[in-house]
Amino acid sequence: MTSFHLLSGATSAYFIAFWLMVAYAGLRREGLGRAGIGLTWLGLVCHGAGIGLRWYESYQLPGGVGHAPFANFYESVVFFGWAIVLAYLLLDIRMRRRVLGVFALPLALVCMGWAQLSGRDAIEPLMPALRSRWLTYHVISCFLAYGAFAMSFCVSVMYLLKARSHDAACRSSRWQGFLGLFPSPATLDDVNYRAVAIGFPIWTVGIVTGAAWANYAWGRYWSWDPKETWSLIVWFIYAAFLHARLTRGWSGRATAWLAIGGFAATLFCYLGVNLLLSGLHSYGS
Repeated sequence: MTSFHLLSGATSAYFIAFWLMVAYAGLRREGLGRAGIGLTWLGLVCHGAGIGLRWYESYQLPGGVGHAPFANFYESVVFFGWAIVLAYLLLDIRMRRRVLGVFALPLALVCMGWAQLSGRDAIEPLMPALRSRWLTYHVISCFLAYGAFAMSFCVSVMYLLKARSHDAACRSSRWQGFLGLFPSPATLDDVNYRAVAIGFPIWTVGIVTGAAWANYAWGRYWSWDPKETWSLIVWFIYAAFLHARLTRGWSGRATAWLAIGGFAATLFCYLGVNLLLSGLHSYGS
């Protein structure tokens, strides 16, 4: 068995779990929700084992120069998917609302689906600038923050849908039944804040470790590389979120839209910069 097989198993588990969550949302049978959560936990274990096995496999390459599996776009996407599912399951422990999986699991499936179909799963040797422990510290902190921001995005979408439940277009019994599975708007708003409050300091650690890594590799802490610039933009957006929430009393729709905008900026920082702009962060090319 290889890491690819374990990651494929995780993808299959997430796919089935997603449809169990959809069925739960439609039929409101708690057993379907429990089965979906159980399968998601199984997928997370397989996913983590696949990442760990890939790390081990890197040491079996000629020369035995292994490295943490975060060195190219394929590996980063796989870890992004794992971070999303981890954040979702931790949030489920707190909320106990299975319907969140209808929003969270598709994000992980997009990551894992691309990884499985891309054909780019070969383990590659590290370029000299990446041969540092700072790689591990930087990438892990950044992607854990990505996972928290992804959950902020999901609960913000849920909040906006719940807030529209009184609109005429949302008054069908089926739609009201679906929205009835959501936590209250106040709970969603609080979870949104907590997700950002957790993700923001982790993102800050990611920026700091990235600066330390840049100094180690290139002799300077900051060079206004497009990735660095956009990571700072993301930092300011979520700093504005927390500032507005804590000092200006923002809540509800305003912070939901700000969180959605922050996640859009996060995705551009991760994907758009790597795929559309040139710079030192070129593993996406």
